[in-house]
Amino acid sequence: MSQRDYYDVLGVSRSASDRELKKAFKKLAMKYHPDRNPDDPAADQKFKEAAEAYEILSDSEKKSAYDQFGHAGVQGMGGGAGGAGFQDFNFGDIFGDIFGDVFGSRGSGSRSSRGQDLQYNLELSLKEAILGVKKTIKIPVDKSCTECSGSGAKPGSSPVTCSQCNGAGQVRMQQGFFSVQQPCNACRGEGRIIRDHCKTCNGAGVNQETKSLSVNIPAGVDNGDKVRLSGEGGAARGGHTGDLYVAIQVDNNNLFERDGRDLYFEAPIPFEIAILGGSINVPGLESKIALKIPPYTQTGKIFRIKGKGASSVRDTRRGDLLCKVVIETPVNLSKNQIELFKEFSQSVEAEEHHPIKKSFNQASEAFHKK
Repeated sequence: MSQRDYYDVLGVSRSASDRELKKAFKKLAMKYHPDRNPDDPAADQKFKEAAEAYEILSDSEKKSAYDQFGHAGVQGMGGGAGGAGFQDFNFGDIFGDIFGDVFGSRGSGSRSSRGQDLQYNLELSLKEAILGVKKTIKIPVDKSCTECSGSGAKPGSSPVTCSQCNGAGQVRMQQGFFSVQQPCNACRGEGRIIRDHCKTCNGAGVNQETKSLSVNIPAGVDNGDKVRLSGEGGAARGGHTGDLYVAIQVDNNNLFERDGRDLYFEAPIPFEIAILGGSINVPGLESKIALKIPPYTQTGKIFRIKGKGASSVRDTRRGDLLCKVVIETPVNLSKNQIELFKEFSQSVEAEEHHPIKKSFNQASEAFHKK
């Protein structure tokens, strides 16, 4: 094994604390572990080198000998100098806080099974999403079996402790120079085995039912928002019930376009109102709104109606309603109406009546002169 300085291997100073040593080794072990670097001899060598360094420096007696005499001081004490000692190196102690379920020890008393979290996709109209609504939904759910009280065992009998893991739910496996814990195959990690199954649920401890739930959707929800119903998810045998998440999907609206808390829409206005001014009725979320149009309004002008837009679940203040007006050209005119329009058109030919057209013509002339 390598004779590099153990402190250099871990990248720490000689005054490093036990916590710093452990942190440095974790970082190297995660990077060079053989499971992450299959068929990479260089990574395997660095992993063993780091493990050797940590084994020596994490032991106060070995560390003291190494600090005084170097590699010669730990000959025969394990590690790279003697080639022994790794059989007692338990990675559960090192990675327990990261891979608790894999390496850590779990006794039968500490396990607590929990049912699955479920998701229900709920479609809402734009109006329902913005103003809020109460909905009734029907979902298939696993409910704890009433016949066996969720144990999965036939009434009058009880699950027995697994003889293979002695109820721990896990067994220790020796892999090379370190050991790991894995879920027990016999009881599938539960620590108990059911010999006489409940006939109602076939040992599952749960039965599927259809349940109706009333869901209060808050005002201002949008696509992707979720409403959590605690304890309304799937059930687990002898454990706690999961949660139900109602995921919101807002249908497309052919009138409004939503942008945060603002709502946009286009409204046609008659030719004569655009010139003379007037009032039009535009749609609002709760009711129609009278919108005043000033004389000489141009197509594309946007009118803002404050406080009539949407809200959000994080900000209950209503946004604005923004109306873009589009002047509608009249169609299906009679000959008399067309003659009147011709007469009118001739009367307003002067540039003073068409400032936008005048500005455009000036820009066009300047462009072609260059």
